Amino acid sequence: MYQYDKYDQTMIDQRVAQFRDQTRRFLAGELTEEQFRPLRLMNGLYIQIHAPMLRVAIPYGMMSSRQVRKIAEVARRYDKGYVHFTTRQNFQMNWPKLEEVPDILAELASVQMHAIQSSGNCIRNTTSDQLAGVNANEIEDPRPWAEIIRQWSTFHPEFAYLPRKFKIAVVGSKEDRAATKLHDIGLHLVKNHEGAVGFEVLVGGGLGRTPIIGEQIRPFLEKQDLLSYLEAILRVYNRLGRRDNKYKARIKITVREHGINHIRELVEAEWVHIRDQLKLDSKEIERVKQYFTEPAYERDVADSDSSFTELLAQDKEFALWVKQNTADHKIPGYRAAYVSLKKPGQAPGDITSEQLEVVADLADEFSFSEVRSTHTQNLVYTDVKQADLYALWLRLNAEGLATPNINTLTDIICCPGLDYCGLANATSIPLSKGIAQRFDDLDYLHDLGDIKIKFSGCMNGCAHQSVGHIGILGVDKKGEEWYQFTLGGSSEADASLGERLGRAIPKEEVIDTVAHLLDAYIDLRHDDESFLATVRRVGVDPFKERVYAEDH
Repeated sequence: MYQYDKYDQTMIDQRVAQFRDQTRRFLAGELTEEQFRPLRLMNGLYIQIHAPMLRVAIPYGMMSSRQVRKIAEVARRYDKGYVHFTTRQNFQMNWPKLEEVPDILAELASVQMHAIQSSGNCIRNTTSDQLAGVNANEIEDPRPWAEIIRQWSTFHPEFAYLPRKFKIAVVGSKEDRAATKLHDIGLHLVKNHEGAVGFEVLVGGGLGRTPIIGEQIRPFLEKQDLLSYLEAILRVYNRLGRRDNKYKARIKITVREHGINHIRELVEAEWVHIRDQLKLDSKEIERVKQYFTEPAYERDVADSDSSFTELLAQDKEFALWVKQNTADHKIPGYRAAYVSLKKPGQAPGDITSEQLEVVADLADEFSFSEVRSTHTQNLVYTDVKQADLYALWLRLNAEGLATPNINTLTDIICCPGLDYCGLANATSIPLSKGIAQRFDDLDYLHDLGDIKIKFSGCMNGCAHQSVGHIGILGVDKKGEEWYQFTLGGSSEADASLGERLGRAIPKEEVIDTVAHLLDAYIDLRHDDESFLATVRRVGVDPFKERVYAEDH
């Protein structure tokens, strides 16, 4: 993973000192709330219902075991002993004291972590595939490109105050585990007809109040032109983006209002002027790539071990976990192993300090001291020998981190909702817990297969409910919490927006409504047909009839 040089470290340390002084002046009454607000937002600090919330960047989801231990330490010392992992591969602390936030940032800076540009109208954390570098289907590892983008975008003076927040994601294979089509810019590493590797560029995706699937603006971009083309897009957006209405300020609205063809013409015209100034030379690309070399795999030893197959046959619980919570690896004898943060009864994405310390220890022992956060609010060890999976599973299971539910109904993506967020209209965490507890029968879950529930407490859609196989959105009706359902969405390579099921559902009927949808699916599916495939085949009407049967 990327390691700071003296310039990186100096920059982060200076930013901590700067924010410490800004916080001191605010608490002393020398800065007004209006003056302090943009300063704190650019340092990842929100004001929530009960306390400040600090969002810390995890570039493309990569963490060392040392960083994980530091997260555990600051959560114990400055918060309530847990953190929350988000859909942008970041983590959040929900209970820090404002006067102690500079101390938290100083602690994090000591292990090369920061909260810079994790909020505000700027270029946010660049995200990627959590299996980057180990996926056998990959054209090329996207992490060096995500790091190049991070270095280019951090403190970019021209894009510090954009019309609205701006998000970029990059993947290296046809599989899309980073929801690239729902980002302001999505980048896919692709091969052209000559076999050269470059980027397909998508623009104008986004969720929230107006969910839109991104459109292709350029089918192939040479690697050397990556930064200049991104800069051209950002410049066009900075000029045209709406600043009179924050709900219409995202680039997705700009693209929709002007049309992709006109936006493409403007971007290409801007690109002509700056293309030669921002070319990425091969030396710089190789400099960054050398931070992402392969670890010391024990190829022959790992591939020749037979104990893994024997243990699969002997222990059904272990075999179930391997089937559901591990993924193929490009190196024979290795697998990627997911750490589920979705145990029934806990808030999705939450993990305690004690659990984090175990995660760090296991990373040292089994996965080259590395952990990654995922788009789906879980963690993953990317490089585990098959022979070590049983020992890893036993340890994770003892800590409540081995629920075999990755990509099942109870692997719910959930926002903080009304329990924490000042923007929320409705609660989400308690109902997500209730759904997980209602449907925690593992045989039932695995029979249902891949079902993605995404649950947001307001129209901002932080949990991406618009692209859930089952999307649930909390709304306020005269002071009461109601919930709208959508079906058939996807954030993957086949990205699609869910279709509205019908009228909103009262809070007390939400879990039963999920049960009705599942019963309908079981009756409607063909053989092993997935939930999403069934919805796309039959439409929402048969599900609507089941849910609203009492209306007739």
